[in-house]
Amino acid sequence: MALPAGDMGLPTGKEKAMHGGFDRRQLLAGMGLLAATPLWAQRMPPKIRAFPFTLGVAAGDPDPTGFVIWTRLVPEPGEPLSGLEPFPYPLRWEVAEDEGFSRIAAAGETLARPELGFSAHVTVSGLRPERPYHYRFRSGDMLSATGRARTMPLAGADVRQVRLAVGGCQEYQGGLYTAWGDVAKADVDAIFHYGDYIYEGGPVASRMNWSTGQMESTVRLHDGPMIFSLDDYRRRYTLTRRDEDLQAAHASAAFLCSFDDHELVNNWVGDVDQAETPAEVFRLRRQAAMQAWYEFMPVRADALPVNGVSGPYRQYRFGRLLDARMLNTRNWRTDQPCGDKYGSFCPEVNRKDAEVLGRQQEEWLVKGLKADPARWNALLQQIMVMDLDRARAETKTINTDSWAAYAVPRDRLLDGLKGVPNLVVLTGDEHQHFAGEVRKTGEAPEAPARAIEFVTTSISSGSDGPGERKEHAAFLSRNPGLKYIRDERGYSLMTVTPDGWTADLKVVDSIRRTGGKVSTAASWRVPAGVARLERAG
Repeated sequence: MALPAGDMGLPTGKEKAMHGGFDRRQLLAGMGLLAATPLWAQRMPPKIRAFPFTLGVAAGDPDPTGFVIWTRLVPEPGEPLSGLEPFPYPLRWEVAEDEGFSRIAAAGETLARPELGFSAHVTVSGLRPERPYHYRFRSGDMLSATGRARTMPLAGADVRQVRLAVGGCQEYQGGLYTAWGDVAKADVDAIFHYGDYIYEGGPVASRMNWSTGQMESTVRLHDGPMIFSLDDYRRRYTLTRRDEDLQAAHASAAFLCSFDDHELVNNWVGDVDQAETPAEVFRLRRQAAMQAWYEFMPVRADALPVNGVSGPYRQYRFGRLLDARMLNTRNWRTDQPCGDKYGSFCPEVNRKDAEVLGRQQEEWLVKGLKADPARWNALLQQIMVMDLDRARAETKTINTDSWAAYAVPRDRLLDGLKGVPNLVVLTGDEHQHFAGEVRKTGEAPEAPARAIEFVTTSISSGSDGPGERKEHAAFLSRNPGLKYIRDERGYSLMTVTPDGWTADLKVVDSIRRTGGKVSTAASWRVPAGVARLERAG
């Protein structure tokens, strides 16, 4: 279930001064997100000239009584204001129990406001738990595509199975979104997007494929240079969201939307970027990027950024079977150590005042999971938790943009979660599939694992991979807790039952051409009661 704003790191009480004195409720009400001005009091905008629902529909942030439904009016993507006038546009929305919309469960009106790029977010409530619903929008006589989403079970419900798809890292230039087309057919309860929904760079005609060592042409190009402004970010999301496979995935199930770094710029944390931009200047770019992220994601109004700081960190509780906690590993993290140089190691890795989640989020996570654990407990987050040695020589090196570079908060978190049963970590970022065991820093391989981690490969970032790389065998040998690695594009399908957690690691044979085939590269199972990986199937 979604958390109230006070549990999301949003301003309350004494924190308001830190956010420029904004009163959150007044801000949201003023933007029409809590209570829209009656439509009869609005000056009606000119009639929309062309079909406006070119970016499709989406749902997200489900709870037992409903979910958020989203659309954005973009009748003419290449035109200023997408071919619209600077007025709020009224929309009708409907949620039904059947695809033919003969049994309407909820309906109403909303406004697509120019301040939010003509996006519409409707928080639907009053629905029945653990049921599929269909939804759509109407503008005049024009209907959107139909989307589908499930409400979540009640917190105490006896749930026998949960199916989650996991995907992210979808650089538009990297290749086609074939994996999302397959996700759309998977019939899952929800889809966790771990981040890197867009990438900030300009168009590149060709580049090195680091998996194969070969130069190759880019499959499709970004539509402009490096992005900085709100309009820039909006254009990049619009380009990305026009992909039909991505639209199909959004229409198939509710998304649990996170973000990582490329929604803003590579490897940013807090108010720091790799270019050493002055913090006060960087915060302007962060505000633009996070507003655009909010505008394009099916998320609740409490994710609206304040001074560039947004959630999410949220709880999604699937009855007594699964407590899934989605984390934010960017906003409150201290700067990467070792000059943020991948494949390095330095004393800063053991910095005592380092943070990844920030103390408020960390306390919420640990207290929440220990107070009322479900049968299975999951961390839905962005950067690898396993402490892997990335060296190709005798000296240990790490990924400085992973939890391995933050030894003190990493080990503190693992100590804090000790005793939480059946802990599984879902991660992205690495552009490869990984499956392995999580232990404290320096803990012996024979020590009981603290958790199991599944790292899902990219949808498109990195272009086609070879599957097995020649260095994988040495990598696995050097890291005995790591049980599997594969370099291809794809997604993961998680099936959770009382007896076990199964991860099907999906791969696409090529994203550089249409008609790529999706298959299951490997299936791994975690039996209930022990943090151990077993081959499945």
